[in-house]
Amino acid sequence: MINCEWGVEGVRKYSPGSEITIIIDVLSFSTCVDVALSRNALVYPYKYKDESAIEYAKDNNAVLASFKRSKEELSLSPQSLMNIKEGTKIILPSPNGAELSLNTYSNITITACLRNYKIVADYVNSINGNIAVIPAGEKWQNGSIRFAIEDYLGVGALISVLNGELSAESFAAKKYFEAFESELKDVIINSYSGKELIEKGFSEDLEIALDMFSGNSIPVLKEKCFVNSVNITI
Repeated sequence: MINCEWGVEGVRKYSPGSEITIIIDVLSFSTCVDVALSRNALVYPYKYKDESAIEYAKDNNAVLASFKRSKEELSLSPQSLMNIKEGTKIILPSPNGAELSLNTYSNITITACLRNYKIVADYVNSINGNIAVIPAGEKWQNGSIRFAIEDYLGVGALISVLNGELSAESFAAKKYFEAFESELKDVIINSYSGKELIEKGFSEDLEIALDMFSGNSIPVLKEKCFVNSVNITI
């Protein structure tokens, strides 16, 4: 069975009974992970942007990404990771994608985006068991979830190429993607998240996230670190 539900509560509901949990955070955690892993870096997700992240980076002999989206420093901007050096270990704090990735209950945790969803689906289709697909969403200032359209479309894209029985929610996500597939880029660019990135001067992050099928990673969480299972046996 392939189940789909949003955020932390979705993880709590479906991850315990699933062999695989897949986190979708298109703008930008999942895209950043794909960009970094495709360049043979390693990504340690981390929830907090505080002093504990600095200590966590020291403990893992890793580089800590900037707490603010930046083009010049390694950060949650995919653009900043395009030239990351091979072998770099990076701590990537994120209150959405990273937090969810670290709190699943499945044997296998994966993150996927629009760049790599087909290669991820091929990997997942080779494994038996229930699947939980979790759109991360964003957060309003009061901490409540914002149901981000880009994540719902990313989930629908992935589910459209997964094998297995679909829950009603998964079926709806698939149909939503299929309805907007030909206009997907325009929809996301004109979404709340898309406009926000453009207004802040990060339009290139959108271009990278929407560069369909350009990713070359299957990001699997192993000992709290995302590794590329294209290169590493899990």
